[in-house]
Amino acid sequence: MSKGARGEFAARKLKKRRNRLRWSDKYYTRRTLSLKARYDPLGSAPMARGIVLEKVGIESKQPNSAVRKCVRVQLIRNNKEITAFVPEDGALNFIDERDEVLLAGIGGSGGRSMGDLPGVRYKVVAVNDISLEALLAGKKQKIRK
Repeated sequence: MSKGARGEFAARKLKKRRNRLRWSDKYYTRRTLSLKARYDPLGSAPMARGIVLEKVGIESKQPNSAVRKCVRVQLIRNNKEITAFVPEDGALNFIDERDEVLLAGIGGSGGRSMGDLPGVRYKVVAVNDISLEALLAGKKQKIRK
């Protein structure tokens, strides 16, 4: 015979067991306790604005060897400091300290960091309300604030 409640009147036991064992599912636990809203500096929003504090170079993880260009940003909404990746070649030249940048998630699995960037979960999308793509293509000039 197999183990477990399988009889005609086993529904209560099965429901109790299912409710107890659901907590071992990490996605259920995260959703039920709303953990993402607590640890996420963006507060479960897709984008956020921040002020650039400094430019930093972060070394990539093994087996790659490079210095990835990033910026330290202080978020306007809650004053938390995070590190954001600056995509594309030469994009860091358009970003100065005390500029206002728009950040978005970098697209790693489960909201985590992506690729060989350790601990970097966000990327810069726009600088002073002008998209980074337009600046790199030379379509727009950066406004000095």
